[in-house]
Amino acid sequence: MHREPVDFRKAINDLSLIVEDVMELSPFKRAIFVFCNKNRRQLKVLYWENTGFVLWQKRLEKARFKWPKKQEQSTVELTHEQWRWLLRGFDMTQIKPHETLSFQTIG
Repeated sequence: MHREPVDFRKAINDLSLIVEDVMELSPFKRAIFVFCNKNRRQLKVLYWENTGFVLWQKRLEKARFKWPKKQEQSTVELTHEQWRWLLRGFDMTQIKPHETLSFQTIG
């Protein structure tokens, strides 16, 4: 996820350059790269699929996407679950799962 807003006139080539130059990642990596516009009503998703790039867009008609603003890094890595939360409108920074426990023995 690229945290800063992106000009949505950008298409595959320009978004791929943001992935390489700003996010410092390979656009050919097995991942999706998510971008948001300034008013947070639209998402663009870029990914490589074996023979070429795929670009899709989602536009909200009323609501806004809950976009992380308070993080210092320009790139935010999401789990699959967090990605689904983002698409459904949840503020993923407010959702906290149970603490993960690790035991050596039962007793």
